[in-house]
Amino acid sequence: MSTLTAVPPMPEVTVPLGLLIPNGYEYYFNRRPDRPHFTRRAFEFRSEPVFLPLVHAFLNTCAAAQDEEYRYLFDLLGTELVSNAIKHTRSGLPGGTYTLRADRSATGLTLSCRDDGALGEHRHDHRYRSHLAAVPLGEPLTHQGGRGLALVETLASAWGDNGMPRFRQVWFRLDYDLAGSAWPHA
Repeated sequence: MSTLTAVPPMPEVTVPLGLLIPNGYEYYFNRRPDRPHFTRRAFEFRSEPVFLPLVHAFLNTCAAAQDEEYRYLFDLLGTELVSNAIKHTRSGLPGGTYTLRADRSATGLTLSCRDDGALGEHRHDHRYRSHLAAVPLGEPLTHQGGRGLALVETLASAWGDNGMPRFRQVWFRLDYDLAGSAWPHA
């Protein structure tokens, strides 16, 4: 009978982000508007929080052709979708992933986050639908979730989800002129 020995603590190391980015995708993360006319770009991220700088670089590069205020807001809302995927879905489990996809149009950017699905009992039932709902601003802090979605609902031009808990895809649209967003008034 063999006994398992505990793995000793590993030292922390710094890994250049360039080692995590496949060849040919470097421009997704350079934070420059050198390719402002893209129509779509997508990337699958590992769910460990250590990869958040890579997420920020992706979001900032997608919005790089816009002014500083727009880039800040796009990054804020995109990070909220990522946080929800890591915290509330199977994407946050060890080895989990999620995919961010940015679609550019003449009037704005749409970002979607597709995760590995809900943690609950309806995960495998493809007939079950459940759309996400934001907790209204001003509600007591006793709710377990939904406050981040209230931020998305308030600051995005539009938002929604596919209603499928087995692989949730949450999206928001942010118009370049911030139409539909409470940001200029917040």
